[in-house]
Amino acid sequence: MRPPRRRRGGAGAVAALLVLVGLGIVGYGFRDEITHAVAAVGFTNSAGSTGEPMAKSTPLRVRIPSIGVDSSLVSLGLNADQTVQVPPVSQPMQAGWYANGPTPGEKGSAVLLGHVDGANKEGVFYRLREVTAGTEILVPRQDGTTARFVVYKVEQAPKTNFPTQEVYGDNGKPELRVITCGGSFDHSAGSYRDNTIVYAALAP
Repeated sequence: MRPPRRRRGGAGAVAALLVLVGLGIVGYGFRDEITHAVAAVGFTNSAGSTGEPMAKSTPLRVRIPSIGVDSSLVSLGLNADQTVQVPPVSQPMQAGWYANGPTPGEKGSAVLLGHVDGANKEGVFYRLREVTAGTEILVPRQDGTTARFVVYKVEQAPKTNFPTQEVYGDNGKPELRVITCGGSFDHSAGSYRDNTIVYAALAP
């Protein structure tokens, strides 16, 4: 699938996500199951109050102190065939930012993604399934500010039934989505069957 020309927060972003989900975040089977912890935990369905939107500024890093994540961010766009780029699986500890969407802190849902594993190593978001509501996510930005997000929901979703609107739909608030693979590994397809998705809102 190829996304149409995007309008910020519009159908283009949704279509682009479908491409992202179709690609998956390939793990090469470093672990056969990554299901425990996420699916069993309940979270709220709304972010509640959020901070005021920030000005546009390129994100530089992502830090999730509770699970030891501290990675630079590479800008991800579209390949020549209009599929969404992902960080190279040969560099599983590298996280990326989908640059065709909002920057973290702007109004709308900014999206970060990375591998759960790759090249027979744990990936940058290997422990993402351990995140719980209230977890802090920090995104230092090029303008010297840091966007501070607080997690309000985590879910494990089958790639065949991805919650596209919930992930990419514009609810008018500055939010963040962090996506990696989860669930069991499909050896025939060479990817995990599910996605672990973290939803976070800009802190007031």
